[in-house]
Amino acid sequence: MSTVVVVGSGQAGLQAAASLRDKGFDGRVVLIGDEPGMPYQRPPLSKAYLDGSAGEDRLFLRPDVFFERSEIELVNGRVARLDRDNRQVELSDGTKYPYDHVILATGARNRPLPVPGAELGGVYGLRTRADADVLRGALEAANDVVVIGGGFIGLEFASHAGKPVTVVEVQDRLLARVATHEISAHFAKAHESAGTILLLGQGVVAMHGTDGQVESVELTDGRRIPADLVLVGVGVIPETALAEASGLDVQNGIVVDDLLHTSDPAVSAIGDCANFPSLHARCATRLESVQNAVDQGRFVAAGIAGEPAAYDSVPWFWTDQLGNKLQIAGIGTGYDTTEVFGDPAEGKFSVLSFLDGVLVAVESVNRPVDHMSARRLLATGRPTTLEELRASGFNLKEHLKSLTAA
Repeated sequence: MSTVVVVGSGQAGLQAAASLRDKGFDGRVVLIGDEPGMPYQRPPLSKAYLDGSAGEDRLFLRPDVFFERSEIELVNGRVARLDRDNRQVELSDGTKYPYDHVILATGARNRPLPVPGAELGGVYGLRTRADADVLRGALEAANDVVVIGGGFIGLEFASHAGKPVTVVEVQDRLLARVATHEISAHFAKAHESAGTILLLGQGVVAMHGTDGQVESVELTDGRRIPADLVLVGVGVIPETALAEASGLDVQNGIVVDDLLHTSDPAVSAIGDCANFPSLHARCATRLESVQNAVDQGRFVAAGIAGEPAAYDSVPWFWTDQLGNKLQIAGIGTGYDTTEVFGDPAEGKFSVLSFLDGVLVAVESVNRPVDHMSARRLLATGRPTTLEELRASGFNLKEHLKSLTAA
């Protein structure tokens, strides 16, 4: 009987295990996770779970009965070694699981902030359910809340903290790594209107405290701002130690081909830890999103079950902040032209990004129809030009209709 071992029980790993059964794989499936309890989703941790509007039961990806019914062995343990010569996954307690194929879904860990004082009490990261539980309790007693990093996690936290927050961002705008200037400006206005203090173009050089507890954050311009709770949200680092130790190719993640295979065809990698050749990014890239985790889990399972295909799913991302739902289709890195469709002042608009006259990404604020139309347009593989969309008045839905009718 063939055995597949999945290392990592997050969104990507669980999807791969579930999809193996969906595709009719009748061998042994072992899903190994190093966090106790049932596999859960991470997006609510910085949103509804943080503010208490969603309970623990809303986090679980599957009920416990699912694993028994699907004959998926859910194992809690830390993988210490991937023995590719003997095709075994070994846990830290010495337990060994032989495999015919192994799927690495090891995810990522928070990037540390290498400044003095980062180890003080009251300085937190947010990656796991345990992190969110600690933060929920700490927020109740906090008076001066500081977020370091103006990306998705930091801004979602600020949106759901339930009290005033100061956001410190080293770039000169929010969401600088993931969104256009138009989107950055819109979210900056929304946060400032809600009382968030934005300190842009400022780095952090140190955190200061007394008796092991943080009291202030020192900025690059010399200012010290009061802080009794600091959330550090400066990105993540892919978990590649297991792959490196086993001799697999690692470069900004575990390197895979368009079938999501590593340099060892018996080993695949998916999700946040995988560096794959992206059709839509136009280069090898790593994506940290639920969509990518789920789609790659499905794709690699299909390949193992006998339906191999190149991974070419359209990337999409989303965030909810202060009544603004931002949905992004595609990857706009390197765009040279943008066009705005709709009215930002009304809180409903889309920003279309082009590179060399071809549509590469669409960011939609409270315009779900635009988002779905953009995903379908990008999925066709047919280049959509700036001239075509100008002719349609930048109406993505109507343009899509014209293509399907042709």
